Amino acid sequence: MLKSIPKELLISLRLTIVLAALTGLIYPFVVTGIAQALFSNQANGSLVIQNGQVIGSTLIGQQFTDPKYFHGRISSTVDPASLAAKPYAAENSAGSNYGPSNQALHDRVASDVRRIQQEDGSTAPVPVDLVTSDFSGLDPNISEAGALYQVNRVATARGLDPVKVRALVEKDLQGRILWVFGEPHLNVLQLNLD
Repeated sequence: MLKSIPKELLISLRLTIVLAALTGLIYPFVVTGIAQALFSNQANGSLVIQNGQVIGSTLIGQQFTDPKYFHGRISSTVDPASLAAKPYAAENSAGSNYGPSNQALHDRVASDVRRIQQEDGSTAPVPVDLVTSDFSGLDPNISEAGALYQVNRVATARGLDPVKVRALVEKDLQGRILWVFGEPHLNVLQLNLD
């Protein structure tokens, strides 16, 4: 039995090298090549380019604070070094992990509701996606209700007819995936570009 140990070790070493090459090199290169060939835009981050400059991605939200722009969801991401709030920090995506019974979440949501109602000049209930974050903290989309809630503020700030801004929201509305999955939504970056 002891005589077969060197032979067994050599077999296991060769098998490890072959599997490492297959799963660590060949498979990733093949999958990356297929992704680049068939889904080049998505494989490269779904970047939005305007005038030769990358201005964002349709997959990662951005913070818009100017009243002329539609605002996205709250982002709970933080700077990993200082743990200070850093909205839409793609290098450190994470939700706040606050549960529904957490008082800090209640206080923040109530404060955000008051702020949004004041900014938008409305006392109507604020759509939930405008005051809550998603799990990653990077959601680039808002609901139709979230966009429609902001129409009057955006129209006033830009000196536009609210009916035209509402029509733009309806034009950019993306439906459910395969007419079943998810909810109708709008990509905030695309809406602001339009």
